[in-house]
This record gives sequence, structure tokens and C-alpha cells, in this order.
Amino acid sequence: MNEIEVIRDASTARIALDPIRLRLLAELATPESATTLEPLLGIPRQKINYHLRTLEEHGLIQLVSERRVRNTTERFLQASSSYVISPDVFEQVQPDPRHSQDHRSLGWLLAVTAQLMRDLGELLIGSRRAGRKVATFALDGEIRFASAAARTQFATELSAAVTTLAAKYHDENAPGGRPHRMVVAVHPSVRPGRRRTLPSD
Repeated sequence: MNEIEVIRDASTARIALDPIRLRLLAELATPESATTLEPLLGIPRQKINYHLRTLEEHGLIQLVSERRVRNTTERFLQASSSYVISPDVFEQVQPDPRHSQDHRSLGWLLAVTAQLMRDLGELLIGSRRAGRKVATFALDGEIRFASAAARTQFATELSAAVTTLAAKYHDENAPGGRPHRMVVAVHPSVRPGRRRTLPSD
């Protein structure tokens, strides 16, 4: 099964975001059947089967195995490891970084992130169709600034360093060259499950 599935249409997103189906997708990280799910969810097996059929019809879960139990066939299904809803779902209102001039605003960063998700969704689907891997690279880390002034100075130096490095390797006329999108972002860390007070600066 695929490690990540990209949901790109509104109808599938609506199916996946139903509270019961969200719970089913979480439980189906490992193969389960309506019979084994019934005690976990505390709802009738017939209702579980209805939701499982809906998820299966939309490609959100897959049949893993079957076994004969008395006069019925027990079907074991499994979801992909995780799902990402592409901004394409909100086609008419999805954010566009070209519409913002403030490159240090949270709104612009969200718009850039949405564009990144759209691009990666396209690349993921294309790589699966072609049976080829896509070369990507990412850095993820955390830095603690002593002050707002230090953060501003860091942003200035980082921008200059990245601009210099990009200029060194960019070749507009390279035969067979392929453009690559580059995104560098810095934002306050958010701890899972902990309410955060926004900084005053």
C-alpha cells in the first residue's frame, strides 16, 4: 500500500471527514473487519459495513484478505498510512502566494505552503504512474532566538546566504536542466496538544 494518499477532490474529502469514517480510517491503520471494529466503535456492524463500503468505493481503504466464517465471508480492509487533503479541494478559494506582497506575513507563508502541497501532490501522483522516484530534499529543525532582533538578523543573513547559493548553482541555459522549486520557512514552534500564547513581537 502507498505510504501517503493525496485527496484532491471535494467529494472524497467530504467522505473522509465524516467523524465516524475518520475514526474508521484511524482504526484501519492495521487490517480490520466490520466484526473486529464493532466492539472498538460501539456501533452496529451493519452501520460499520455501510461506512466501509463508502470508504472503499472512494479508494480510501483497500481489501487485504478474506476468510470464510460459517455462512459469511469476513472481509479485512486497511487504510493507507496517512492522508493529505490538497488545497485543490478548495479550488475556488485556495490561497495563492502571488496575491500577497508581505513575504514575512503568516498569510503569505500559508499560501506558499498550500502551493507546495499542490505541487507535491502532483509529483506524488505522477511518480506513481511512471513508477519512478522523485528526487527531493528537505531540512527540518528548531532554533531558539534570544530576542526579536536576533530573529530579524537571522532572517536577513539566511536570505542573503540562500540567495548567494542559489545564484551559484542556477543555470538558466543548461541543456536538459530542470527547474526546482525552493521554499525556506521559519515560524514559531507549536507543541502538539498544548495551547500556545502568541508572542507580542
